[in-house]
Amino acid sequence: MYGSIKFEQKNGIAWLTLNRPEKYNAFTEQMNEEITDALKITANDENIRCLVITGEGKAFSSGEDLSGIVEVTNHGEILRNRYNPMILALARLEKPVIAAVNGVAAGAGFSLALACDFRLSSEKASFIESFIHVGLVPDSGQFHFLPKIVGAAKALELAILGEKISAKEAKELGLVTKVIETENWSQEIEAFAGKLASMPTKAIGLIKRTLRESMSLNLEEILEKEAFAQRIAGLTKDHHEGVSAFLEKRDAVFQGK
Repeated sequence: MYGSIKFEQKNGIAWLTLNRPEKYNAFTEQMNEEITDALKITANDENIRCLVITGEGKAFSSGEDLSGIVEVTNHGEILRNRYNPMILALARLEKPVIAAVNGVAAGAGFSLALACDFRLSSEKASFIESFIHVGLVPDSGQFHFLPKIVGAAKALELAILGEKISAKEAKELGLVTKVIETENWSQEIEAFAGKLASMPTKAIGLIKRTLRESMSLNLEEILEKEAFAQRIAGLTKDHHEGVSAFLEKRDAVFQGK
């Protein structure tokens, strides 16, 4: 049982909901720890083939709960102890992860969404680099994820100006995969997650791992990483099912194994 998040599993999909709606799902030490724990459960449970992260109420997450750090002098230790383990666990999760951004994603809430594989945004959602407004710098992986998505120049602009980005603008920048109308929100999130959960999970994990590692490698090293990953993928039951389905001219039924 968790106190600041909800964590449920259904039909191969895990739903992690940030659950402090009265505080716009602002992060606390407890929430960081509970998210990290839920991510570990997701990683180790073979029945979970897709993870959806969303927020309860009007917000996705407004970032750190500033009321809890008024007297803090070492913000770096907060990152090392609370946020970094959470972001690393999320980035290393070898299963597809969807950020269902239902409302504002600000500061570390924006960072959490960026660390996911897909960002599905409500038409009412917005994104804000709010760190600059309290004299801080982006954190929780922003310097890694944001420039890779929008480019270094745009990342610098967003970080320094700290202006609100609408869902439409976020789509144009490549920050979100899809903008969803309010009345279709639940159905489209479930459909997107269901599609990912029905795909070959091991191959998705290998794609995520190889892509992450390739960012700092040369061509020869990447080619070797690809060969290594392909060998593993070729041994999975899903690969054999995919080949059989192709030869038999039918839809493949993947088991994530």
